[in-house]
Amino acid sequence: MKLAAIDIGSNAARLLISEATVNDQGKAEFQKLNLVRVPLRLGFDVFENNEISPEKELMILKTIQSYKLLTDVYQVERLKACATSAMRDARNAPRIIERVKAETGISIEIISGDAEASYIYENHIAENLDKQHSYLYIDVGGGSTELTFFADGRLVFKRSFNIGTIRLLKNQVEEQLWEEMKLFLSRETKDRRQDVVAIGSGGNINKIFSLSKRKEGKPLHLNALKDYYSELSNSSVGERISRYKLKEDRADVIVPALLIYINVMRWANIEQIFVPKIGLADGLIQHLYEEAAGANA
Repeated sequence: MKLAAIDIGSNAARLLISEATVNDQGKAEFQKLNLVRVPLRLGFDVFENNEISPEKELMILKTIQSYKLLTDVYQVERLKACATSAMRDARNAPRIIERVKAETGISIEIISGDAEASYIYENHIAENLDKQHSYLYIDVGGGSTELTFFADGRLVFKRSFNIGTIRLLKNQVEEQLWEEMKLFLSRETKDRRQDVVAIGSGGNINKIFSLSKRKEGKPLHLNALKDYYSELSNSSVGERISRYKLKEDRADVIVPALLIYINVMRWANIEQIFVPKIGLADGLIQHLYEEAAGANA
């Protein structure tokens, strides 16, 4: 079964096309057929002006049109398109979504922060790890950070905070919100503060993991993130592009992203973070498969 997910974030829009098969043990396996990322950077419009500009609207439309053509070529059977923080905040988002639907046939669903955290959790990474530990999913985007806590074999909490990389670049995150996140993490993880491990998702932590040259499945340590933060924050965007081979739309947001990961890990007393290279689009694929399996049961 071929499935596709579209994730329209505050920094970029992604299309993930995967093929789901069932192995000899009856377990679903997913093979990525294509992953496309377009840096729409909607947050730079929305978090300043509360709406998406005509130029960005046209970019959204063209991006979805191109994604539609790709899904047709791959003969995708099921597709789900979701938009997150920037579209949540944009007052003209409903009209743009209507236009996209009319011109492409693709319906975009604006999801809440809690729903975003739930879809990311649907990757079920923690369920395959050491049961002696608790796991905190940390997904950092341009407009928000989603936190999902898994302990004792169950989902304990999910929470979204409007602390994102583009909001930080725009100086639109008040100290009070940082304090709210700190108190929440300290309170909700205090009974398990000796055994919590982080699971990081998002393009920025994936890039840091690649730069670290760590082997797949090996965690990054908090001190390593602090070192990268110090190193990158003391470099200009141009230097980050040339020295670390970063794309421009990654080079500016990677420093505030590191700050978020570091703060979350410190406040939850976490020393290690696994980076399985999963995100919202992967969770949407899982959700689509489970929907299809349920319908065929």
